[in-house]
Amino acid sequence: MIWNAKGGRVFVGGCGMDYVSFGSGKRALVMLPGLGDALATVRHMALPLAAQYRMYAGRYRVYLFSRKDELEEGYSTRDMARDQAEAMRALGLAGADVLGVSQGGMIAQYVAIDAPELVGRLVLAVTTAKGDAQMRRVIGHWSALAERGDYRRLMVDTAERTYSEAYLKRYRRLYPVLTRIGKPKDFDRFLVQAAACLSHDARAELEKISCPTLVIGGGCDRIVGAAAAGVLAERIAGSRLHVYRELGHGAYEEAKDFHARVMRFLEEGERT
Repeated sequence: MIWNAKGGRVFVGGCGMDYVSFGSGKRALVMLPGLGDALATVRHMALPLAAQYRMYAGRYRVYLFSRKDELEEGYSTRDMARDQAEAMRALGLAGADVLGVSQGGMIAQYVAIDAPELVGRLVLAVTTAKGDAQMRRVIGHWSALAERGDYRRLMVDTAERTYSEAYLKRYRRLYPVLTRIGKPKDFDRFLVQAAACLSHDARAELEKISCPTLVIGGGCDRIVGAAAAGVLAERIAGSRLHVYRELGHGAYEEAKDFHARVMRFLEEGERT
């Protein structure tokens, strides 16, 4: 099978959690996606995701996780981290490197705080320790669209706030297609995950993160805010900070050197 890609399921608290794995390396790399997971999980996406992140396949065994199947009301980012830690233990992933993007970075913060033995090196990308007024406005707006079932406007607004104008000029023509495919049967999952973003606040405990940490932000981030990465880096002792000053929340997709930068940081752990 190409890139040794396959889908899998692990059970946490009696509830299923989907994941995709690929690659042939000796070290494990866990990737935690953002709020978009609430609209489209990794189920049946093994090959596309392996292709998207193939640059890691030679050096790592990569695991991309969705949140668990059933999300109860009030399910927080710390609850997500608890279940993520349980899934990692079940799969024997102690000491894995962890890359968390956006809401995935919020979850990764709590995994590193509450289960430090599971995290070797940590990358927090376009995420925040606590949402500011801007993030509350943005996610509140998205939640209102989800409550109305307005998938088209939700997708368009997400794209417009995530990517740079140069990127959008190339891809706006795809909106008619993108806003017709992948619509979930309901938006309950999205609303629970959105509420979890709004209640996230790990500021008081970030000092407990002791693993080597790289924080990556976007200087024009219109979702979590341009200052979010700096706040995280200030509160995590010994962490490194890189900000793509001309990019926003989509820096992890737009920056041509994003994955090379992550790889260089992770590979330092192999040499120590």
